[in-house]
Amino acid sequence: MLIPRSTTGIPIGRRRTTSIPVAGESPTEGLLLVAHGSACVAGVREALALGEAVAARRPDLDVDVGFLELAQPPAGPVLDAMVERGARHIVVQPMMLLAAGHGKSDVPAIVLEGRERHPHIDLVFGSPFGVVPELLAVAQKNLADAGGAGMPLLVIARGTSDPDANGEAVRAARLLAEWSGATDVEVGFTGVTWPSTPDALERMVRLGHERFAVFFWFIANGKLIERARDQIADFTATTGVPVVDGGYFGPDPGLAEVVSRRRDEALAGRPRTNCDTCSFRAPWPGLEDRVGQEQGHGHSHLAAEHRHTHHH
Repeated sequence: MLIPRSTTGIPIGRRRTTSIPVAGESPTEGLLLVAHGSACVAGVREALALGEAVAARRPDLDVDVGFLELAQPPAGPVLDAMVERGARHIVVQPMMLLAAGHGKSDVPAIVLEGRERHPHIDLVFGSPFGVVPELLAVAQKNLADAGGAGMPLLVIARGTSDPDANGEAVRAARLLAEWSGATDVEVGFTGVTWPSTPDALERMVRLGHERFAVFFWFIANGKLIERARDQIADFTATTGVPVVDGGYFGPDPGLAEVVSRRRDEALAGRPRTNCDTCSFRAPWPGLEDRVGQEQGHGHSHLAAEHRHTHHH
């Protein structure tokens, strides 16, 4: 059963009572959605709302949401609660778009630690969303609703130290441009890698675009989007070039379809995470120490602290 909580752990709503199993009917099949977490309360609420959409789509499952860092409740204790409610087969699904360090390391650590605490429970790791038609359709609709369809397009993604994930962001941008009929496309990142959001905005001007649209390749709102929007506002004030804000995905039902499919694929043994150029497998220059690294090590210390503080 999904009980949304704010960053303070206070319940902010409950799923419709018609979809909550009555006593003795709690499903043994569970789906734990692991979101990144944010200091932005609105972003946390949107992540929980996506969990609501998945729960509505899959009333046969015990669906719940936990966070890696910055928000409550942590994913590990949520998994424990699902076991207490009677779940015996649980898919742990990253609620993340691209397979970067969190999806490849921190979420698998939740699975491995969960297996140690609950050796009698079947825990399976699911794949991040990836770049799929459902996401492109949602992004195109959001752009069209904002009046940005057919314009030159700037896609802003979350930067990462994983070259493979950054490459997937560029692929997503190109596919969205094709899907939405954009006349040109550039990519910018909110941090860690290049080009930065301000540099990407400057590129659009140098390419001669007098007006363009932006789409944030993010599931929910957060500090990174808020900062990028401030940078866009400064850019427009300085250059006079208008930018149409196409928003981000949000808790759209189309994402619930992707989650449901990824869950079924995980149970069928067909994970979709790309590993060919993953920095945990391919020896990227400067990142050679990542190859073969254990899950949960060498990535987010915040995520590890979030897990262990609440378990110990």
